[in-house]
Amino acid sequence: MELYEELGKLSDTLKQQRDEIRLQIHLATADLKDDWEESEREWGHFKDKLAEIIDESKETTAEFVEKTRIVGEELKVAYKNIQRRLTS
Repeated sequence: MELYEELGKLSDTLKQQRDEIRLQIHLATADLKDDWEESEREWGHFKDKLAEIIDESKETTAEFVEKTRIVGEELKVAYKNIQRRLTS
């Protein structure tokens, strides 16, 4: 299904962004670290939802899948903002 592929690609992108940020976060300010911690909570939420979608033994609705995609897209924006702040 096309939406599943999109979620898989989004997950891969988020994993890469997350790994890059984790390498730089130890030098960050307290405010930026707070943003990172919030993003980490969202990452956990996204991974849990994605796992439910991928688990074919559980029934998923289009609405549930779309909500998960939205959480992932919001997390992607949060990671980009953190990366931008780390490099400025």
